[in-house]
Amino acid sequence: METTGIRLFDGLHDGLERALDLRRNQHVLISGNLANAETPGFRAREIPFAEVLSAEIRAAEHGQAHDNAELVRELDPLPWALDGNSVNPEREAVKLMENSLLYNALTSATSRRMSLLRYAASDGRS
Repeated sequence: METTGIRLFDGLHDGLERALDLRRNQHVLISGNLANAETPGFRAREIPFAEVLSAEIRAAEHGQAHDNAELVRELDPLPWALDGNSVNPEREAVKLMENSLLYNALTSATSRRMSLLRYAASDGRS
């Protein structure tokens, strides 16, 4: 029996998985930025989410792995930052809250899709 080309999960599921991974990685970067807010010379880092997700999805469509480490941006310090640190704790706190909200929305969407799959696999029986 030939099973080539049969997939349990579609491209949307793969996209949700990649988006969740990127949101998790963004959370790690933001946490690291906040932890180093007082470290002289530390450069805050961020993931340009839309760009990286697009590159991830394009790579997945061609069956390739994509290394998103190359797309992490370092933020330059403001000219008046005498210690060369580019972390703005208020900005990072807002980004952390936004990232958490978006991560929770993605987990909710993934959970709903999995519930639909369970329902379909059970032939409509709960």
